[in-house]
Amino acid sequence: MEILANKKVLVVGATGGIGAETVRLLKNSQANVFISGRSQTKLAEVATANGIPDAQVFAIDITQPEQVEAAAQQVHAQAGALDILINVAGIGIIHPLETLGYEDFSRVIDVNLKGAFHIFKAFLPPMKEAKKGLIINLPGVLGKTPMAGAAAYAASKYGLEGMTKSIREELKRTDVRITNLYLGGTDTPFWDEINLRVNREKFVNAREAARAIWFLCQQPSSGVVSEMVLQPFNHQAI
Repeated sequence: MEILANKKVLVVGATGGIGAETVRLLKNSQANVFISGRSQTKLAEVATANGIPDAQVFAIDITQPEQVEAAAQQVHAQAGALDILINVAGIGIIHPLETLGYEDFSRVIDVNLKGAFHIFKAFLPPMKEAKKGLIINLPGVLGKTPMAGAAAYAASKYGLEGMTKSIREELKRTDVRITNLYLGGTDTPFWDEINLRVNREKFVNAREAARAIWFLCQQPSSGVVSEMVLQPFNHQAI
């Protein structure tokens, strides 16, 4: 297991339930943590709770490439290439095709797929130049097994998986590793705006999902966990 002390780690989407728990675990492991998210207020709360200095906090919209690139320049100016990049950012819109709006579909693709592209584009080159690093994405199980009503979300996550696999091919002569964590139903605010009847008491909780990310951050440098699946007992479909 790799030691996380002093590792330079960026958590994108640090204000969500999983993101905030991941930040807490990383800081408790003495990692040097940078955080980003859309809400300045929520970011300030996470930063204060974990003793993260203002210079390592970035309020950005990942759909805007210039904002992602500006944050990357500041991170790299402070710390050089990251050791670990964790992308927990994402949105979910679940509607049958008949009621799925064009704008909703585009928004999901913009955040979950294009946003991930912007993050790769801005943060991967220094890792590639250093020939080392770890990137953790969360495609979710809908990036493997779709469900009714998830056309937009599944499209974005299948796209993320395909993009990740292609980028892996570009990294074969380096020790830069990419891990995909496929989470099933996880009890986070993600579900607050989704009009589905689900039993969230049986979901994976955010703390355990964050522990899975924390575990993956410590995978041995001699190998790579290409993917990991964590889902509730009653969601075992893959």
